Amino acid sequence: MAFTNNVMIVRHKLLENLVALWKEDQLVEKIDRIPIEFSPRRSQAVGRCCIHKERAVTRYKSLPLLGWDMSDETDELTPLSEYAKKALERRGKIKENILCVIDEACSSCVQVNYEVSNLCRGCVARSCYMNCPKGAVHFDKKTGQAHIDHDTCISCGICHKSCPYHAIVYIPVPCEEACPVGAISKDESGKEHIDPEKCILCGKCLQSCPFGAVVEMSQMVDVLKLLADENKKVVAMLAPAVLGQFPGTINNLIGALKKLGFADVVEVAIGADITTRKEAAEFIEKMENGEKMMTTSCCPAYYKAADLHIPEIKPFVSHTRTPMYYTAELLKQEQPECTAVFVGPCLAKRFEAENDPNVDYVLTFEEIGAMLVASGINVADCEPQEFAKISCAQGRRFPVS
Repeated sequence: MAFTNNVMIVRHKLLENLVALWKEDQLVEKIDRIPIEFSPRRSQAVGRCCIHKERAVTRYKSLPLLGWDMSDETDELTPLSEYAKKALERRGKIKENILCVIDEACSSCVQVNYEVSNLCRGCVARSCYMNCPKGAVHFDKKTGQAHIDHDTCISCGICHKSCPYHAIVYIPVPCEEACPVGAISKDESGKEHIDPEKCILCGKCLQSCPFGAVVEMSQMVDVLKLLADENKKVVAMLAPAVLGQFPGTINNLIGALKKLGFADVVEVAIGADITTRKEAAEFIEKMENGEKMMTTSCCPAYYKAADLHIPEIKPFVSHTRTPMYYTAELLKQEQPECTAVFVGPCLAKRFEAENDPNVDYVLTFEEIGAMLVASGINVADCEPQEFAKISCAQGRRFPVS
């Protein structure tokens, strides 16, 4: 898998370390050493003020990977090992919230979005000063250059628009700028907060935060426990989007997942075939009834956006269920005793799974990748195996269309 920034590398390394400790049956005994091993004495802190802050951030980033969030910490002196122990003792699904903001990591973005650069000429017009609704712009008596009082500024951007020299620059908060629905903003303490009433779980804040302060809640430990239980039959439902994510062929990957402990691997492209048939029939019916159009319903982030933010398009969203839904339904009909684990590309599927009685857990490709690496399994070297049921080619190309 390709890593586009250092935050992804650190997260993947952390996932690998947790899996490796679990496989050695040393998760509780050694997890408290992870922050120190990630930031040893006399090492250089990356993006933090010191290694002690970096260690604290690593500690808090480990909590969501164990299935806990910041609200679970009632005592700062409680060690990671205690949370690891509780995670291993946990039964059933983890907390329903899917995203978590790490307070300790969310500390480096600007409080105010506008700043005066050295391009300011201290002009006579003083448009920035004249147009500021809060009187937040002042001038240096010696140089005549403008300055913004950040205690007064409300980040309205009027000074930015009115400056003839473009000397006032806009400094974004990456997660806020990336969010398409305005679901993330600073609270009274200056930390980012995700509004669950607005969030569509598209994951853009997760990908855009340069400090890795936004973390998704992982179900990896819970799945690892099931894979180690000889009395449990765990089946991986593999999303078509997996093609190209791992070395080797799709058949090598089936072999790798079975080597990891999955009893069987089914392709969600089978469900995509069902979705296509049902969606096509629904489309024909709607067109015959004179409706204007029909949109897909296969992306949880999309239909959540339609439900919460785009009421005018909501009547046109297809009522057909997703490939994951139909695959899990078939699987549970054939193997009702199995544990169904969907393996897919995005966190929005965790939201969909919460409302699907046939999907027990969700893992991302990133988590599966970490589990394979920590287990010493090279996908390309694994013995190729076949799916029990083969979908059509169009089903496998479903995520492309």
